Amino acid sequence: MPIFRTTREIERQIDEFLDALSKGALVFRDAVAAYLAGNGTDFAQKLRILEELETRADRLSRDVESSLYSQSLIPEHRGDVLALLEHSDDIIDRAKNCLQRFDVERPVIPQQWHDHYRRLAEAVFRCVEAVVMASRRFFREAESVSDFLYQVHHYEGEADQIGLELRRQIFADPDLELGHRQHLRYFADGIDRVADMAEDVADRLAIYSLKRRL
Repeated sequence: MPIFRTTREIERQIDEFLDALSKGALVFRDAVAAYLAGNGTDFAQKLRILEELETRADRLSRDVESSLYSQSLIPEHRGDVLALLEHSDDIIDRAKNCLQRFDVERPVIPQQWHDHYRRLAEAVFRCVEAVVMASRRFFREAESVSDFLYQVHHYEGEADQIGLELRRQIFADPDLELGHRQHLRYFADGIDRVADMAEDVADRLAIYSLKRRL
């Protein structure tokens, strides 16, 4: 059964929130690609879009919280819903902060690792997209959430493997100064961390959906 059976406005707000999260992941992936391509104008535009999406997601999360309390809706599931939105909002916030650090620190990424960074950002996008799909199912058909959770874990594991290989290659390069190696590692970790946060949400979804079925 859908978690909301009478309140279409909250359904709309949650759908818009998840839309912002999904689009944010796509923009994040494309922004990393734009940075690697040296397209500063495109990168700056995508950073602005992601900042706007993060602001929108924050507002929608607050609107849902206000509606749940003011209308005394689903008290038995309210805490889980609000926690899910809060931790999902952290994903897009982390992605925004990562891009802002790219914008401020301007890491110099050697060409031989561009493909690793691109594939890492792609795995992050796929991971977040899977958790968005799982979240949509949670609100409409909780018993099918697990159909998407395995995808989240798959892409998070893929991101971990790409990041590990990237770090291994960076620190094995004798031509790089230690400070440059650490800087490159820092940005690889920053991208990978977005997938880690998506997996955290997936773990929570697994528990919340089980509780709904009990």
